[in-house]
Amino acid sequence: MTAQLVAQLTVLVLAAFVGFEVISKVPTTLHTPLMSGTNAIHGIVIVGAILVTGLTNSTLVKAIGTVAIAFGAINVVGGFLVTDRMLHMFKRRPGHRDDG
Repeated sequence: MTAQLVAQLTVLVLAAFVGFEVISKVPTTLHTPLMSGTNAIHGIVIVGAILVTGLTNSTLVKAIGTVAIAFGAINVVGGFLVTDRMLHMFKRRPGHRDDG
């Protein structure tokens, strides 16, 4: 293995570990805003993947890029659907009174 590959794998493992530790400490009341922010960030990642995939001549990179774009799109759409469903849980029902 080259030193560059070892360094990249080290960064990947550390990023996964730090990400897991940070997400596991988030209280449940912050999941909806965090999910919305993550969806926005993932949209930027999709744009980057489209650019990289479009600018390469390698068939392997194009295949991996296409899969990354598809998975990213699924993640964004699913995240927005879940966020929308969670926000609907907080809407007041018609005819519901809080007067007691």
